[in-house]
Amino acid sequence: MNNMTDSIRHSGIVDSVGDDCVRVRILQTSACASCKVAGYCNASESKEKVIDVYGTAYAATVKVGDHVVVTASREVAFKALLWAFGVPFIILVAVLFAVVAATSDETVGALSGMAALAPYYLVLYFLRGRMRSKMTFRIEKD
Repeated sequence: MNNMTDSIRHSGIVDSVGDDCVRVRILQTSACASCKVAGYCNASESKEKVIDVYGTAYAATVKVGDHVVVTASREVAFKALLWAFGVPFIILVAVLFAVVAATSDETVGALSGMAALAPYYLVLYFLRGRMRSKMTFRIEKD
């Protein structure tokens, strides 16, 4: 069940190693970034990102500058997308429609919808330790 198709993999370079955290710098590219004409197209993009991988086992096995592969299960990726985009979208739309229905003022509805996201992201911030333990990355030597 845990084969390569069940995980998301990114190659990267170890940026720093702490007691229980390895920081890996990856280059995230869009699907068209590998295209031969991507340099002439505005659709291609790539971004450098830093991923923190927690776990004392990883910190002991790698050093700064090592080439590694960071992996996450598709389930972890789905949960991250759900918490980062799905739930906030539902909150925003629900509050927007409820306030517009109650007040008939779209401006107030839009501002209320955006304001409703502040408590959500505050709760996520306070639960980050719990989420970190549930949504984990793994490191493999490249």
